[in-house]
Amino acid sequence: MRLDIDQDLCISCGTCVDMCPEVFFWNDDEKAQAIEGDISSENEDQANEAMESCPTNAIAVK
Repeated sequence: MRLDIDQDLCISCGTCVDMCPEVFFWNDDEKAQAIEGDISSENEDQANEAMESCPTNAIAVK
């Protein structure tokens, strides 16, 4: 599974970064970004929960 964050929708609330720091991080524009490549199976549940918790639905499966 790979995730993408729509930078136009991201409001930098930090929910995804707080919930799953192994997958999400802050970029230079102070917006959330997902790691490149496939998410490990041990992080998939947390990443899905973070995606569902995004208040602007900015996170999507690639």
